[in-house]
Amino acid sequence: MAKLKLGPIADDKPVKLTVDLTAAIHRDLIAYGEILGRDAGQPPIPPARLIAPMLERFIATDRGFAKARRGGGNRE
Repeated sequence: MAKLKLGPIADDKPVKLTVDLTAAIHRDLIAYGEILGRDAGQPPIPPARLIAPMLERFIATDRGFAKARRGGGNRE
């Protein structure tokens, strides 16, 4: 079993957003979805379902963002 940063994908009401990705990122998302699905005993997770949880995880672990959000960012 691979040690991925993402766990199971929650089934949440989505908000429609259009983004442009490079072909390389799209290929990586497809591969990630295949591995995540396989590890969970599910079919591959489509790239569109991975983007929101990945961004959520990224934001949750960004200490600089958390500090700035609390008002502790650099003030000049």
